[in-house]
Amino acid sequence: MTIQTADMDATRAAAVHQNAALSREGLLERVFSRLFRGLVYAQIWEDPVADMAALDLTRGDDMVCIASGGCNVMSYLTAEPRSITAVDLSAAHVALLRLKLAGARHLPDFDTFYRFFGHADRAANVRTYDEELAPRLDTEARAYWEGRSLRGRNINMFANNFYAYGLLGRTLWFAHLLARLGGADLRRVLSAKTLEDQREVFEAEVAPLFEKRAVRWLGRRRASLFGLGIPPAQYDKLAADGDGNVMPVLRERVRRLMCDFPIAENYFAWAAFNRGYKREEPRSVPPYLEREAFGTVRKGAAHVQVHNRSLTDLLAEQPAESKSVYVLLDAQDWMTDAQLTALWSEITRTARPGARVIFRTGGAADILPGRVDPAVLGQWHYDAEASAAAFRADRSAIYGGVHLYRLGAKV
Repeated sequence: MTIQTADMDATRAAAVHQNAALSREGLLERVFSRLFRGLVYAQIWEDPVADMAALDLTRGDDMVCIASGGCNVMSYLTAEPRSITAVDLSAAHVALLRLKLAGARHLPDFDTFYRFFGHADRAANVRTYDEELAPRLDTEARAYWEGRSLRGRNINMFANNFYAYGLLGRTLWFAHLLARLGGADLRRVLSAKTLEDQREVFEAEVAPLFEKRAVRWLGRRRASLFGLGIPPAQYDKLAADGDGNVMPVLRERVRRLMCDFPIAENYFAWAAFNRGYKREEPRSVPPYLEREAFGTVRKGAAHVQVHNRSLTDLLAEQPAESKSVYVLLDAQDWMTDAQLTALWSEITRTARPGARVIFRTGGAADILPGRVDPAVLGQWHYDAEASAAAFRADRSAIYGGVHLYRLGAKV
């Protein structure tokens, strides 16, 4: 189903705009939503391995996910769910996931697939697109990749390190520049051999940056975090964990990303500090880019549907008790109480017995109690143990909490 651009802009605005247009907060919200019209995430920043363990995915599951950069949807295919329905308000994210699905289904072998989406910086990728993928894409996705900007066709990003592009990619470039100006080299951590080495790099190179006047000044500006996909409402949740000061919160999350997981095994750290995956063996990549997963991903790609629309609207059209797993990323941090209740009403209606919902929050606390209609939320059980385990396992390290709900009363 094609959604007109004006309709999608209105839907995106409804998800983000919570204040009057001429208020300070309202102006910030409108700047943020405008930035989200294009490509934001070349790579999604929630750990699919942590998700799959918490959700205990099975072959009988029918999933509903927010697409974002698409790599988590692709990675969930390694668990062989029966179906995945992915949605996103960004036409660029929808086009990216459709490109990945076409690659999994139609590229001749794993090496070609990996060159395209793992290296993502080879001139041959553009020829592969023209010859192998373009004829197999839908009209909207093809229009996006063949659309033009100052760099030429959008597909040219895959010849020039795709993971350096998008709003997040540009923000990471600026973070590296700011670090260099402050006398730090973020790439040093990539050569660390042990967790202790990683901690030493953090203390020597990164921790002092958070004391720099320019960094502290930027941290006090909500707009400075827009490039990380953090709208004003989510900024406030981050700051709340630091008693109103976002800097200690950001410092701790960078420390966790850099220090708590072996660098060789954390592709999120490579994406942040290398702006691209670790390509030398053993590689550090999302599950869908692992060689042994390619056959399963290729087979499962036919069972994924991708829609450019809001999650609540899509669920409203689904049959009752038709879905078993819902992956909401951090989208609820943007929502009003009314929007949350509308979403969870549709989740509850479409959920079948045993259904699970997983989501992230910018702050540590679960945001649903007291905001979602108790008659709706009361039908779900918050799994505190699984939530805490998923948070500890999440290598992306940028969120304050991971939360898992199960349909039905606690047993």
